[in-house]
Amino acid sequence: MEFENLLVEISRGVAVLTINRPRVHNAMDEQTLDELDRAVTKLLADDHVRVIILTGAGEKSFAAGGDIGALLRLDPLAARRLALQVQKTFSAIEKGPKPVIAAVNGFALGGGCELALCCDIRLASETASFGQPEINIGILPGFGGSQRLARLVGKGRAKEMMFTGDRIDAAEAFRIGLVNRVVPADQLLSEARRLAEKLAAKGRVALQLNKQAVENGLEMDFDRACAYEAELFALAFATEDQKEGMSAFLEKRPPRFTDR
Repeated sequence: MEFENLLVEISRGVAVLTINRPRVHNAMDEQTLDELDRAVTKLLADDHVRVIILTGAGEKSFAAGGDIGALLRLDPLAARRLALQVQKTFSAIEKGPKPVIAAVNGFALGGGCELALCCDIRLASETASFGQPEINIGILPGFGGSQRLARLVGKGRAKEMMFTGDRIDAAEAFRIGLVNRVVPADQLLSEARRLAEKLAAKGRVALQLNKQAVENGLEMDFDRACAYEAELFALAFATEDQKEGMSAFLEKRPPRFTDR
């Protein structure tokens, strides 16, 4: 896959997808968002890819949000169309069958923060910072950020970040549960790769079922979610990997999953 604003590297079942616009802090203009949609679609469908890492080029930014000049020219209908298009891409990341890890290496602001939020696991460098500063330009998050942020860190903290537009550093992001882990900047990508390779060694079907249980179950009331979990639990027992995994455990050997 070749793109103007993205880099894609696939190795040992792990795809590293890098937003490559460091001169503008990896801001996501219309072309970048379109390329991101196409890249995500292809990687999710690629049987050679088991886990995806999302990151930004350079040391300063993961993604610094949208192109304000382009946003200024939008009318309400165009703004709604843009929001729905990007929400579709971000939902594909969030609900797709493969784990997606955000390796946040700097600024994750506006749409960049929203991109990190739709990933399954977020690792941050010590120099990373997060924010939803849309209020400062008279708008609000439009790519699902208001909903994912509140679900992740709670309504009060989400409202404070959205109402003030202030940034928070990596330590605060970890404290409120926005990121899973904070690591030294020079170890961020290697730590993301280590985690990705660990996940890639798991059975593909079981990983997908685990992701579905969380993503879909959170949208249901508790009783329905538990019933849904029971259905997925039962479905896992129809796989060869379930039998292999349990047999390997009892035989005290590593499992040899075949994704069936």
